[in-house]
Amino acid sequence: MDHSLPPVSVIMPVRNAEKTLDRTLETVLNQSYTNIVEIILAIGPSDDETSVLAKELNKIDPRIEIVENKTGGTARGLNLASELATGEYLVRVDSHCLLPNNYVDIAVKKIKETGAGNVGGVQMATGESGFQSAVATAMTSKFGVGNSKFHYGGSEGPADTVYLGVFDAALFKELGGFDEQLVRNQDYELNIRIREAGRLVWFTPEMVVKYFPRSNISQLFWQFFQYGSWKRKVIFKHPKSMKIRQLAPPSLVALIVASVILFVMFSAWYLIPLTTYLLVSIAVAILQRKLPLQLRVTLSLIFITMHVAWGLGFLVGRATTLRIPDK
Repeated sequence: MDHSLPPVSVIMPVRNAEKTLDRTLETVLNQSYTNIVEIILAIGPSDDETSVLAKELNKIDPRIEIVENKTGGTARGLNLASELATGEYLVRVDSHCLLPNNYVDIAVKKIKETGAGNVGGVQMATGESGFQSAVATAMTSKFGVGNSKFHYGGSEGPADTVYLGVFDAALFKELGGFDEQLVRNQDYELNIRIREAGRLVWFTPEMVVKYFPRSNISQLFWQFFQYGSWKRKVIFKHPKSMKIRQLAPPSLVALIVASVILFVMFSAWYLIPLTTYLLVSIAVAILQRKLPLQLRVTLSLIFITMHVAWGLGFLVGRATTLRIPDK
């Protein structure tokens, strides 16, 4: 280790990650940054052999530490790991992603240059199956997920939020870490508090992390339903954080419901808004020529699923009772 560099701790919530944990950790262990002092895994209740695998990996590198996360919640796991962390910076890693080997090097350089409280980059959705490839296309499309730069890249600079993140450990602990009442959107909410504390959240397109999306339509629907539900909860907690774009999915759901009701009660003309949305979704999907035609048809369904699920979650989701099926 190069002790002239600031010490860095990796914190990772892990649950149902038997198939992905070893390759994720391989990208952490292969970092070019030479003062990663510990890699702390917060292991939640899993339906596979995640815990067994984690213990085996611990034998390979003593920097890999394990802490039990009885709730399985992401925020709780990250906070538990951060309590054990001794590094000057905390690198949040997801157990279903792959880091480039210069990820920590870039992050530490940027956080020192800018004085930011959190530095992060691009969530590069990547597919290993046809369906995942279609979801990845949707998640890197402005039509699919709006204009947040961390989905598809953009110019470097201050941002509302970033993917994952590398945090100033002292600030992270001063702010109390992640809000453990949030199942989703806990990263966005913490970034609000970082900005309210007068520190930057800094986006750099150099930090590109491969992320593997959900592999079927029901998982995707549930994921985005939760996103919408917990986004509403975050907005209630921080009303000034609301963006106009966040009203688009719930407005779409309201429009669809109104169109159908008015069609039944009065005239087929009231289906025009719904039909227009469906045609636009199909057209945007068909224009994605990097996908085979069959997957472009699937992509149109994925667009609609993401939009409707997020909107329904925002309008009717019960954020206090949601649980995460990560299987």
